[in-house]
Amino acid sequence: MKKVKVISKNKHFKNKRGQIWIETVLYTLIALVLIGLVLAFAVPRIQEAQDKSVIEQSLDVLEEIDLIISELGGPGNQRRLYLKISKGEFVINGTSDSLFFNLESKHEYSEEGLTIKIGSVDVITERNEGAYKVKLTKDYSSRYNITYNAEDITEKISRASTPYNIIVSNRGLDSSSRIIINLEIV
Repeated sequence: MKKVKVISKNKHFKNKRGQIWIETVLYTLIALVLIGLVLAFAVPRIQEAQDKSVIEQSLDVLEEIDLIISELGGPGNQRRLYLKISKGEFVINGTSDSLFFNLESKHEYSEEGLTIKIGSVDVITERNEGAYKVKLTKDYSSRYNITYNAEDITEKISRASTPYNIIVSNRGLDSSSRIIINLEIV
């Protein structure tokens, strides 16, 4: 009788099964590396676009406040403003009679170190530890006396999840014939 050598199918199948797992792990690792590379390039661009959008919204807010102030009319008139701050801080500076936003940004909004005018707002961008500090300023010192809660003080308003309810009111004239504009958070 002839002896027939039987090759075990299980042995061959076990080798194939191990190879399949190695290939699966390698393909998964390659896919994760590719996703990581795409995210490494895409996330900073997305953050820059978001920062640019926040800066432009802040400019619009300063222009809106300016419009409210110019339309207040006579003493005793007041307007309500809802202010949502998603990034940075809004500063009411009663000492220098100005309003401004300070924003940390990944986006260089204007040429670094130069003050430019956009509408009636001064914009200056400075480098700050790998990011940029963008300051948007509206100066009222020539025409208005800006106060916070009827005092010539500086008040910083930080970001919050809910909008601030701000009352802007005309309080008449000061001793140097400038209109007193009072801002207060209700």
